[in-house]
Amino acid sequence: MRTWKTDVLVPRGVVVIVHGLGEHHGRYRWLKDRLIDEGFHVISGDLPGHGRHLGPRGHVDRFDEYIETINQWIVSGQSLDIPVYLLGHSMGGLASIRTVQEKHPDIHGLILSSPCLGIVNQPPRWLLSLARILNKCYPKCRIPTKGSADNDKATRNPDILKRDAHDSLMLTKVSVRWYFELDKAMVQAVERNACFPNIPLLVMQAGSDKIVDKQAVQSWFDALTIESKHYKEWAGLYHEVYNEPERNDVFTYSLGFMNQYMNTH
Repeated sequence: MRTWKTDVLVPRGVVVIVHGLGEHHGRYRWLKDRLIDEGFHVISGDLPGHGRHLGPRGHVDRFDEYIETINQWIVSGQSLDIPVYLLGHSMGGLASIRTVQEKHPDIHGLILSSPCLGIVNQPPRWLLSLARILNKCYPKCRIPTKGSADNDKATRNPDILKRDAHDSLMLTKVSVRWYFELDKAMVQAVERNACFPNIPLLVMQAGSDKIVDKQAVQSWFDALTIESKHYKEWAGLYHEVYNEPERNDVFTYSLGFMNQYMNTH
């Protein structure tokens, strides 16, 4: 975990950024720099099994490892005694949902970027059958994955695609245990909607998402009964809305959400 501080004399808040599958916190440099320029501190790091995090790459024994990690980041943000916002992308969005459902952290708002509540292309049945066997006898067996690391489906931004092609920290495989933990977490996110705390929520969903099932995201959002929830679908944008050519518009919209709830906690 790292903390980057703004030079603004009176910081407006701190944003905890949670990356998605296959990536690492370094891919959010543009977003981090924009937030710092707007007067926010930023906290982020690499989730277990990702980036430079210690331990087997592409593997977790339990999805709760993500929850515990994110909660630690939030606690670190709370120690700064300024408004705390949580921002999670894709799998990081799912992990952020599960974190607030289980931990009920004292935060000013949650921003979800194309949260992984359903997958567009499910593995074939034969592969799932094999994976179930491996999950019992060889859970750390890794298989090729398609997700945020499958960048031609993640973004239309040629600069990002060029950069990621030479990024050795990007994952290309995950363990069979990881897949089943992800699947279980998606089910739990829906089943435990009643546990979602009454905090302001903004869902930023890519309109042309080729990775996450946007209908599953919409259904999850519609079922929430919290007071302040906002859903924004970005027509034509691919999965990584903060990397798309229109990302300045996406950032401005996010900033407006945080400004709206800055003094209402």
